[in-house]
Amino acid sequence: MSYKIPITSAFLIFPFIAFLFTIPYMLFQYHKYGSINKFRTIIIYSFILYLITIYFLVILPLPSNNYVKDLTTPKYNLVPFKAIFDFIKETPLVITNPSTYILALKDASFYTIAFNIIMTIPFGIYLRYYFKCSFKKVLVYSFILSLFFEVTQLTGLYFIYPRAYRLFDIDDLITNTLGGILGYFIANKLKFLPTREEIDIKALEDGKTVSGLRRITLFFLDLFIVNLGESLIKIWINNDYIKYLIYFIYFVIMPSFMNNQTLGGKFLNVKFEFKMNNFFGLLLKEITIILYYQFIPSILASGISCLSKTSLNHVYLGLIIIVYFLILFFIYIITFIKIWKNGHIFYDKVSRVKYISTILEGKNGNNSIAKS
Repeated sequence: MSYKIPITSAFLIFPFIAFLFTIPYMLFQYHKYGSINKFRTIIIYSFILYLITIYFLVILPLPSNNYVKDLTTPKYNLVPFKAIFDFIKETPLVITNPSTYILALKDASFYTIAFNIIMTIPFGIYLRYYFKCSFKKVLVYSFILSLFFEVTQLTGLYFIYPRAYRLFDIDDLITNTLGGILGYFIANKLKFLPTREEIDIKALEDGKTVSGLRRITLFFLDLFIVNLGESLIKIWINNDYIKYLIYFIYFVIMPSFMNNQTLGGKFLNVKFEFKMNNFFGLLLKEITIILYYQFIPSILASGISCLSKTSLNHVYLGLIIIVYFLILFFIYIITFIKIWKNGHIFYDKVSRVKYISTILEGKNGNNSIAKS
């Protein structure tokens, strides 16, 4: 069997799946730990890549419908250890003659058995090392994973094909489960890696401060929530200025009654602290943000709209529009880069706000929080 196509396909599709997974992953990590641990990220994303790879090894390469329709091969094998008996029967292996061992190990039937074991060893390692699964859980989950693969094959890729194009084999269930169990015992030997507990402690320690990326995540999460609310309200009230009332309620009124937290801040464990009255601090912060991200671009856009109604050459107008978008793009990119590096933007300085991590509040009975 050629493994090049499945493995190559897994590496090609992985970036797209990783991209879709990234935002939920970031939100969960900030919610639970207040930070994104680099080593944890490597573990999680490598686990995703591993699962994609072994799944593609099971289903790829995909045959044509006509090819599958004409198949007359068996659809399943329900005889346990048939692969081992066939290996002993069909290879030159003689148990009492060590000189036959090498030849037997070179046989394709041995590679099939060995591959099915090796394929799920990493699964057992991940389950014990990172997910802290017991032996019983590793045994059960390894069996379920293998059963999923075998059912995929038996149903012809969930009935996409008219019949099974690969064999449902009870021996694969046995060898895959055995591989998971071996992985469980191998994981216990990985003493050189930090433990899950150490990873969690480091993440919580880093989460005491509000990183630039966490602030950016908060900005877009709040923006998503408030725009979603605006879209729902506009079903009943269609007014262009209603959004400013919604902004005022969401960013000023609600935080005033929620420990200086927006809904996004509540989820990401971030609150605001001002060197002035909280209400006026929230109001000033929101006004300057609206000016920076909405009014100024709107005013410039209105200017371009006025120019479009004049006799200005279309080429020049097009160049002005391109320059307009480039300027906005670079301004906002520079803004977010500065936030990423934990810098304070002018609207933070105007409102004299500090971002406070509340990740440990309620966990140890005190406000062990730090300021960014």
